[in-house]
Amino acid sequence: MASTLVLPALGGLYAALAPWIEALLRAVVGLLLIPHGLRLWFGLFPNTGSPVKSYREFVDLLDQLGYRPGRFWGAMVVLTELVGGPLLALGLFTRPVCVPICILLVLSVHARKQFGWFWNKEGIEYPVLWAIAGFYFLINGGGAISLDRRLGWEF
Repeated sequence: MASTLVLPALGGLYAALAPWIEALLRAVVGLLLIPHGLRLWFGLFPNTGSPVKSYREFVDLLDQLGYRPGRFWGAMVVLTELVGGPLLALGLFTRPVCVPICILLVLSVHARKQFGWFWNKEGIEYPVLWAIAGFYFLINGGGAISLDRRLGWEF
């Protein structure tokens, strides 16, 4: 069912900008994963409020939370963030790379639910928003402005 725009003159602008905004959202979601992977693996950004300051602490936390072996799951998280993030940002292998990204984000929501809703209290607000964006690209693919589309590799 087509909607009627209140300002029909803007219809062309909306149509022209839609693929660019979708590409921007995809790039931001993918690129935002990278600093998390850098912080976990290399210990970068140590004063950013994370209770985990090193990969070793992250692995230990995963073991405590029941994600055993923590070393394996820690590597999967870092790999998802440092490889999956850039691939998503580029729109390359978008749907396949969104599978581990969505799993990571759903598990992040699960792990943080004890802290409530608000992101500044380590709650689920931020990972919920991120997970929904990841699910959008899992379902819709990389969009018109993506390497998948450019290469003809729609999965």
